[in-house]
This record gives sequence, structure tokens and C-alpha cells, in this order.
Amino acid sequence: MALPSQLTHGDGADLTRRERRKREVRDRILDAAVVLFERQGPQETRVDEICEMADVAQKTFFNHFATKQQLVSEIATTFLRDLFHTLDELRQSKSSVAERLHVFFATLADRCDAAGPMHRELVLEVIRVAHLQQHESTQMRFVRDAFRSFLADGREGPAATDDLETLTEIVVGAFYALMLNWVSLEDYPLRQRSAAAGRFLADAVGRPR
Repeated sequence: MALPSQLTHGDGADLTRRERRKREVRDRILDAAVVLFERQGPQETRVDEICEMADVAQKTFFNHFATKQQLVSEIATTFLRDLFHTLDELRQSKSSVAERLHVFFATLADRCDAAGPMHRELVLEVIRVAHLQQHESTQMRFVRDAFRSFLADGREGPAATDDLETLTEIVVGAFYALMLNWVSLEDYPLRQRSAAAGRFLADAVGRPR
């Protein structure tokens, strides 16, 4: 998982020195939390440990985050945006939608494996955040919109447009199902199931109508 400070924030030249300083402190807190969460899990990580690693006072922490849960939610949002950045990268490739589905579901397994000890608590929060953001403002509905755009590019055949919404629903459903099963079932074979989902969906996309 990319650290929050490694993700693009936009043009920093438009920010005042005070705003840049505030963002740098916030990023330090987020980066420290990710390191500690990956090491020992969110549940076992205390706010004072995050503050010590980020070299900030607890008062500063609570100026940026009202609770530790709010911090976890922001990291979950970062996880989602990082994952869907992969969709954007795949959209720039010349690969078919079927090939993109294979790559995306393999990447999903890689990202979850890389989450370390924090995976279950974090992924549950990722699912919660993704669900909320799908049903809130248009600006925040990036889960469904990301998949829809990913599937729309390069579609071929007479059913290329009329089944796009259905296909989006199915792929989003597979995404949620894989993550829910992984966090709920101790021995869930995420990599095998994710690969199978990618193959099945890729076959469905490529099958003649």
C-alpha cells in the first residue's frame, strides 16, 4: 500500500506556506499510522505511538483527526484510491477489457496480501468507506464510476453499451464479495478466488452475444 504522502495531492504551488506545513504534518501522521498498522494492526496501535513516530504532540493529532477511527477511515480511502489508480493505469494500456480484468483481480490479491497484520480491520473499513462513498455525493462515487469507466473503454460488439451497467454491477459485486469473504473467513484462498473471478469475468466479456 502506498503511503499517503506518496500519492498525488495536486499542485502545491497554489498552497500557502501555512497550508503546506499543515498538509506535511497530516501526511506525517498518516504515514506513521500506516507503518504501525502494518506492523501490529490498527486495533493494537495507540494514538500516542502514532504521535511518537510522527514526532507530533497528541493535541496536534486531534487537530487533524477527531478520533483514531477517522484516521483509519482516511487510510482506507487512500487504499481505495491507490487500488483504483491501477484501473486508470490499465485504461491507458492497449490491452483488452478481458486482459484488464485479469490484471486488476490479480492486483487486488497482491494489495490485500501486502496489507500485513492490519489487513482484516483495514479491509473492513475499506468496504465500509467504499459503500458509503458509492451512495453519497456524486463527487465521492468513485468506486462504481471507476469500474464503469474501466469497463467502458475498448468494449466491442453489439452489446458494448446496453450491458455496461449490468457488467459494472457484476464486477463491483465480485470486488465486494472477494473482500468480504477474505476478512470473514480465516482460510479464504483470496489469490485463487480472485484469479478465478478475473478469468470468469474476462470470459463473460469476451463471449459472443
